[in-house]
Amino acid sequence: MIRLNNKEAKKIELPANYEELKKSANRTSNWRERLDAIEELGQFKNKQVIDVLTHIMNNDAVYKIQEAAYRKLKAFGEDVQLPSRKKGELIKGLRKILLRIKKSLPEDHTFNEFEEKLKKMRMDIYDTYEGEKGADFDNWLENTWTALSKKVNIK
Repeated sequence: MIRLNNKEAKKIELPANYEELKKSANRTSNWRERLDAIEELGQFKNKQVIDVLTHIMNNDAVYKIQEAAYRKLKAFGEDVQLPSRKKGELIKGLRKILLRIKKSLPEDHTFNEFEEKLKKMRMDIYDTYEGEKGADFDNWLENTWTALSKKVNIK
């Protein structure tokens, strides 16, 4: 692997669609789009790309996105540390938000109605947890919805 110093990294051209990729890399409502943007940005060792990837690695709510940015930075020869996986709520106030969505639906609503309303109202939450939970997402969401149902019925 050829390592470039900062002066050399600044000289490498940015991809023609850099601004679009930068926007995609920061779009919180679509973790797959962020992952694709990281993969494409990771082909260009440039100071601006390194800055974008470092920001994503340190701040994205979905751990697999942080890992992808970390791998690209390591491949560039950057001295970075993978952040530890966040514990607890990835989005502050999640339970309260989900409870508001649940209360906005008719009392006898189904899980599917709740899921659709969540997608419409807070796609960022839906997408973040879908990306983080992976194959366990549907079970997690349904269990969370069930737990909310028990608390709402107690009043």
